[in-house]
Amino acid sequence: MAAHAAHTEERPRMRLDDHLPVDHRLNRVYRVGAGLIGGFLVAFGILGLINHIGFFDTGGNSVAGLNSNGTLSVLSICIGALLLVGMAIGGNFASTLNMVLGVLFLLNGFLFLGLLDTDSNFLAFKIQNVLFSFVVGLLLMTFGMYGRVGSTLPHDNPYWRARHPEAAQQEEQRRQALGTAPAERALRSSEDMRRRDTE
Repeated sequence: MAAHAAHTEERPRMRLDDHLPVDHRLNRVYRVGAGLIGGFLVAFGILGLINHIGFFDTGGNSVAGLNSNGTLSVLSICIGALLLVGMAIGGNFASTLNMVLGVLFLLNGFLFLGLLDTDSNFLAFKIQNVLFSFVVGLLLMTFGMYGRVGSTLPHDNPYWRARHPEAAQQEEQRRQALGTAPAERALRSSEDMRRRDTE
């Protein structure tokens, strides 16, 4: 029992690959997702500020088909800028950021769905804003979880390898063995030919 506990303690903690290659397909997905949605949110916020809508105005001012006020505009710019930072950094940071903000957008949609037509609706949400929040939340979560969550991830996936280090190491050893076997056979063949020539 003690030996088993010691063996468990010695096993290194699972850590996802923090060094996802810049040109890795997953990294491109995370960056594109963060960049597209972040750019739209920044543009939406800037248009809201340009229209000089009051910070807590709930009078029905709309920008790009969505109800807005000054507070929502500033908030959109901040969140959009954060997503653009995630796009610039990429890797696990962008993936995690997309997932976290996706969940927050969904929660925000449910919150303001309950606050519609009440005095507490300080972001001037209408039903189209709620639907937009749900759509953006689902998109961000999809971008963030792509290739990271699932039971059928390919075994060359960096997240699968991080969760299954022993199996990944075995596969790597098997791949190396298969790769070196043809070279060893060719070397033996050339040595046999040299031996025959000398005889």
